[in-house]
Amino acid sequence: MFVDTAKVKLEAGKGGDGAVSFRREIYIPKGGPDGGDGGKGGSIIFKADKDTNTLLDFRYNPELKAENGKNGSGTRSAGRAGKDLIVEVPIGTVVKRDGEIIADLTKDKQEAVVAKGGEGGFGNAHFKSSVRQAPTIAEVGEPGESFEAELELKLLADVGLVGLPNAGKSTFLSVVSNAKPEIANYPFTTITPNLGVATIDKQDLLIADIPGLIEGASEGKGLGHDFLRHVDRTAVLLHLIDIYNDDAGSAYETIRKELEKYSDLKTRPEIVALTKCEGIDPEIIEMQRSSILKKNPSAKLFVISSVAHQGIEELLRAVLGQINLVSTESKEQTAPDENPQEDEDLPTISLPSSALKTAWKAEKIVDDEGVEKYIVTGEKIEKFARRTDLNNYASVNRLRDIMKKLGIRGELTSLGAKPESIISIAGKEFTLVEE
Repeated sequence: MFVDTAKVKLEAGKGGDGAVSFRREIYIPKGGPDGGDGGKGGSIIFKADKDTNTLLDFRYNPELKAENGKNGSGTRSAGRAGKDLIVEVPIGTVVKRDGEIIADLTKDKQEAVVAKGGEGGFGNAHFKSSVRQAPTIAEVGEPGESFEAELELKLLADVGLVGLPNAGKSTFLSVVSNAKPEIANYPFTTITPNLGVATIDKQDLLIADIPGLIEGASEGKGLGHDFLRHVDRTAVLLHLIDIYNDDAGSAYETIRKELEKYSDLKTRPEIVALTKCEGIDPEIIEMQRSSILKKNPSAKLFVISSVAHQGIEELLRAVLGQINLVSTESKEQTAPDENPQEDEDLPTISLPSSALKTAWKAEKIVDDEGVEKYIVTGEKIEKFARRTDLNNYASVNRLRDIMKKLGIRGELTSLGAKPESIISIAGKEFTLVEE
């Protein structure tokens, strides 16, 4: 069963907690702190696999969880890191978080960390100093990233077959390749994309047969967005048009309008072919050709019959030539500059004063129960808060000291915070001053 979209809940491993421990051996009084650090939580890694061709497994396994890191222990023993969870996905898989692309796997064996494991907390051995000989502070491990990911599979092919339903796409694919799509003389025979490999002049072409499109497909009508995504990455579009259409030009224009509305397909190289032309009167063929050329005078137009194997080789050679041209242009655009600009010639960029402001924010709120709270946000302070053990007063006081050094405490006071006021950072709640 072909499945090209899925949602899956990802939960990377939590980092292990640091340990509070002191060396206690005979004849070695006051051995000092020796609590080890916690291990890093396992990450979730997606890996592209050429032998995987569907997202079906995610429909039956919608939750993926990596291993937690182990806690640290005495004798400075660090906890073992959690094992990464490696998940194989089809080549062409796009991973989104809240609608934003975080990974795009386009090559076999390509890997991407999609959910990072939490860092392990420091043990008390980490906090020993000349003025703090016996620290009782240890950090808890950070939680791993947790979110619902949206997976979308976009087939990677050299050629994308497009056209109205029953245009002869499946028949064409079955003739030029080893693919065996379902074929019948009625619309929407193809309801899932098919892939086939055609060989011409000792070169292989990977061809994707996309289910038939209708007017309004770009807005999701018919099979719509479900399958337009699969022509998103093809190098060349092969537009097949049934010779038996009342007006081939109108059929051509219908598909072109849908392609123009979707992504950047309107600029994709295109070759057009009139299909099912065996035994058709030349005057009818010329009439349909003229109808298409009126819509697009520069169209590269071929007349073929898949069943009779007429014009197939010429068409495939034209497609191959277009693919090679696209490949050459792509290489030229990505070629390195032979005369790179020297560093001294680079312009100097001055940062605006706003960019130099502190990387945290404090605000006063009143929750649904009428309780007054002060919320502090910022990447650095939130990281410290996540690793603070609220059950350890020394650990909480350390966080308060960090807030003071960063100027957060002064800002909270100016907002009206009192010693007993509740401070919330990264979901951790405590009072401004030790009670």
